[in-house]
Amino acid sequence: MAKFVFKLQSILDIKLELEKQAKIEYGEANAKLRQEEQALQLLFAQRSMYENRAVDLVNGTISIRDIRENRQAIDIMKSRIRTQMTVVKAAENQVEAARLKLNEVMMERKTFEKLREHAFEDFKQEVAYEENQAVNELVSYTYHAK
Repeated sequence: MAKFVFKLQSILDIKLELEKQAKIEYGEANAKLRQEEQALQLLFAQRSMYENRAVDLVNGTISIRDIRENRQAIDIMKSRIRTQMTVVKAAENQVEAARLKLNEVMMERKTFEKLREHAFEDFKQEVAYEENQAVNELVSYTYHAK
């Protein structure tokens, strides 16, 4: 019996490898985004702590120096939060780019898999036709031999 050989199998294999790499890149980008989001949450928590301390400083004995230092710390935290927000946005953009690349690679792989399926269907029809031809020849030979 004939063996099915897909002429573009090497390209399909390459597409599968590219898809694996794209999945890994997407996962790494996602992990980086989660890490940056955690850092942002930590900064928010620190700012909240400084703001709570500011309220305590105002309610207790008033020390101008402590209040100024706390206000500076809050301003620094706000600046760090803004910076971290841009980092998070950049990480989100990287995740989106990785997702788009993954989608593109998956579509290419699926295209080649469809081509393979169509080629296999054609192969099966060809084999069935050849088998029918062989049966017809055998029947004709048997009929004419009698």
